[in-house]
Amino acid sequence: MKKINLIFLVLVVTLSCKTETASKKSTELSEAEIIEKALAIHKRVLTVDTHNDINVKNFTDSLNYTQELDNQVNLPKMKKGGLDVSWFVVYTGQGELTNEGFDEAYLDAISSFKAIHKLTEEIAPNEIELATTPAEAIEINSKGKKVAMIGVENGYPIGKEVSRVKEFYDLGARYMSLSHNGHSQLCDSNTGEKENEWLHNGVSELGKEVIVEMNKWGMMIDVSHPSKEAIRDMIELSKAPIIASHSSARALCNHSRNLDDEQLMWMKQNGGVVQTVAFSSYVNTEKSTKFTEASKSVLEEVASELGVELITWKDYGLLSKEAKEAYLNKYMEVVKLAKPKMAEIEKIAERVNVADFVNHIDYLVEKIGIDHVGISSDFDGGGGVKGWDDASETMNVTIELVKRGYTEDEIEKLWGGNLFRVLDEVQEIALKIQNEEL
Repeated sequence: MKKINLIFLVLVVTLSCKTETASKKSTELSEAEIIEKALAIHKRVLTVDTHNDINVKNFTDSLNYTQELDNQVNLPKMKKGGLDVSWFVVYTGQGELTNEGFDEAYLDAISSFKAIHKLTEEIAPNEIELATTPAEAIEINSKGKKVAMIGVENGYPIGKEVSRVKEFYDLGARYMSLSHNGHSQLCDSNTGEKENEWLHNGVSELGKEVIVEMNKWGMMIDVSHPSKEAIRDMIELSKAPIIASHSSARALCNHSRNLDDEQLMWMKQNGGVVQTVAFSSYVNTEKSTKFTEASKSVLEEVASELGVELITWKDYGLLSKEAKEAYLNKYMEVVKLAKPKMAEIEKIAERVNVADFVNHIDYLVEKIGIDHVGISSDFDGGGGVKGWDDASETMNVTIELVKRGYTEDEIEKLWGGNLFRVLDEVQEIALKIQNEEL
């Protein structure tokens, strides 16, 4: 989900989120020993965050990721927090299912691909490189550089041109979801659950063709936004393991973006991986909603001082592209100025935190096993919890994992080992498919 969905003052449907879950296992280490051990492990394992959104305006010669920007992921913050690999996301919002809509989305997607390549090839090639395989990521990291990888959020820009799967693959994309918020031409979205309204009752015929192409070229299928029926179809149709690039456990937080126990078992049987996401309303909706409501007056006060009128998500959706951009810039200024006052809000409404987030990791590990769970933030797309608000605080996740007794081998799997295993398998299957067609 994009950041814009979080920041408007809208009524949120309160869903049931269980706050209690047992820790994986206890540890007898002191706090100082836990931190010392975690620091050592964090330096040794390759840390991979599978979902970070981007704004192409932050990929220019004068404004870019070599600088300490206000966003959540950039090179200074990655270095400070020990985040080794960032999957930058080529995202396009869901528009009309028309040729005009497809064309506009395609151009948006290409601009994002170009921005990522500009960062790694022109702006900061000595600091970060693009990887398309786990082996490349490991090699780049061994040279002391950060690693960029690319995922596509929403298959909408594919339009009706199945050949664009290969085009996106050649540009570096190694996973893609077939929908986002709203049904695409490829499959239904989880958003249809609210009103039980569906367009395809799963994956469309065109979507099935796209899945075949993704399998053929070695692009992982991401099920974080599609509907349950669409996910079922994808697992049945795919010849390769799939991933959920940023989803958590529905048993702990009843949000349609999370995976229920049945879906989790599908993922395990498929050999895939669920990348637990640090998105507050997917971790604990009740806690997140309470904090949002408590923060409302502060945001309104700061907005008023700046002469900014806060609007709802619905009203935002009616704005032109230029007006949306202008409003978002103003809103982010409001958020920045309101931040010092948020400490007082936290005294009456606690924020969702790293411990709440790791509760989901515990649950998933217990339910489907350590080999099928990973970590994601959805930074710069709405993600972030107290203690892991940006890439500079990545270390805190490892500290919490050590505190709960996870071993270094287990932490390595969670921090990217499992995801890379799946990517390797997907690409091996692709080679077999290509050879069979020769």
